[in-house]
Amino acid sequence: MTATPVSICSNALLMLGDSPIASFDEGTNRARLASNLWPHLRDAVLRRHPWNCATKRIDLGPDATAPAFDYTHQFTLPGDYLRALQVGERGERPDYKIESGKLLMNGNRLLLRYIWRNEVTQTWDALLVHAMTRVMRAAFAYSTTQSTSLEAQIEQVLREVLREARAVDGQEDTGDALDDSPLLAARFSSSGASRYRGGA
Repeated sequence: MTATPVSICSNALLMLGDSPIASFDEGTNRARLASNLWPHLRDAVLRRHPWNCATKRIDLGPDATAPAFDYTHQFTLPGDYLRALQVGERGERPDYKIESGKLLMNGNRLLLRYIWRNEVTQTWDALLVHAMTRVMRAAFAYSTTQSTSLEAQIEQVLREVLREARAVDGQEDTGDALDDSPLLAARFSSSGASRYRGGA
């Protein structure tokens, strides 16, 4: 079965013993919660690791307006940009800064490898679908069950699933280090998880 945002959220709800949703616009509390959480958590999971299905390269020219100081050129980042993986050709380490949707550097050509906002879940790797399902399950956990202990258990499973998914996905390439940043760990910590409570 082809994965869609609705099917991923529905599977997460079913895993918690709740009912699935037919669409984000069906008017139920669970559909509204799924619709609100999905885009932010999707971007967080994509940004967390250089998934092969969400990585691309681009060759950009500089903007007409230069930065006010420190750098000679600035480049407008693509609209689907989530995170830079490589600036310049492999092995190069140019000095650059990313500020307000711009990449500032002294060169007049930007070779950028980056994670992009792949919203087409049909093109996702099965492990990314698996990880995203667990992420949504963790996000739904408290509002669905009102159980803080279950929420903690799901958060632990989530960390393990993401670790496995990153490791397997990374084996298809050479030279990319896994990202162990605590972005989602912080999001689903005791304080972070409270953001999702009471949303259903």
